[in-house]
Amino acid sequence: MILVIEIGGTKLQLGVFDPSRSVLVHCERLKVCRTAGAQGILNQIESALPSVLKGLDVERCGIGFGGPIHEDGSVLKSHQVTGWDCFPLAAWVREKTGLPTHVANDCDAAALAEARYGAGVNLTSMFYVTVGTGIGGGLIRHGQRQGTDRPAIAEIGHLRPGLLSNLSTDTVESHASGQGIAEQVHLLALEVGRWLQTGQVTWEQLPAFGQLQIPIPTMDQIQVSDDWYRSLESDKLTTEHVAAAAHEGIWLAKTPLQLATTTLGWAIAQMATLVAPQRIVIGGGVSKMGDTLFWQPLRNSFAKYVFGPLRDPSLLVPSLLGDDVVLYGAAAIAMPPQA
Repeated sequence: MILVIEIGGTKLQLGVFDPSRSVLVHCERLKVCRTAGAQGILNQIESALPSVLKGLDVERCGIGFGGPIHEDGSVLKSHQVTGWDCFPLAAWVREKTGLPTHVANDCDAAALAEARYGAGVNLTSMFYVTVGTGIGGGLIRHGQRQGTDRPAIAEIGHLRPGLLSNLSTDTVESHASGQGIAEQVHLLALEVGRWLQTGQVTWEQLPAFGQLQIPIPTMDQIQVSDDWYRSLESDKLTTEHVAAAAHEGIWLAKTPLQLATTTLGWAIAQMATLVAPQRIVIGGGVSKMGDTLFWQPLRNSFAKYVFGPLRDPSLLVPSLLGDDVVLYGAAAIAMPPQA
């Protein structure tokens, strides 16, 4: 049996994986409190370990972590939660459990999981993209993770979307992740507020919207309920709220989603043009928005920007392992090489 742990920006999961049956036999899901930082997550793991391991013969541990990882299993940094810089995660878990412990970036682990158990089975090459709190990628060739000797690889979320994106914070992730979409909604609402005061929309503060040639909205398009505006004042605005509003036709929700899918499709097209994977598997909470809001515009954007001979939108498919994909990947990286 293998203890498996996923540490993300909003989600923490601990479980036990049975490699003889390739199934999770136990799983506990917890929410991350970002304000508590890395120490808060470590406290949650330590508290959950007794119940997760109770009565099970566990021999090793695998961890998928939401950020770049050193070869020794220590964390380089997290882009969502403070306090992880240079933390010796593998050594800490070994000390708490006595188990041999292996750590990988969560997207690299998820990519290996989809290649071994999910949508990439029997393929020689596959690229995995997760679109959740952040955006990450993992590249698999001949059943093996690529870039294991490097601090990071295939970090599609940290591509700069165009030559005008000269700030380190202006990334694909800042436009198209769950956190990025919520932030773009807030920024767009501020731009609309300026428009109502001045009578002009220049997109000066939001150049990406201008680059996409998004038309200036009409007054009817931006008139929404007081409840929607109150939700904008809260830090609790989620992609679920944005998706629901977009389904209702609310311009302030639909437009950032257009930016998100266009930017992500562009990024996936760059990656596909360079490495030509046989399949591109996409997971994460944002990918669950459905065909109209996510998959169709994403495939259209991909087809627009990818190199012609690789223009096959059917290459983009959803994850088969869903919310458990990182746990399956954590098990895969913990298995002996011959497994």
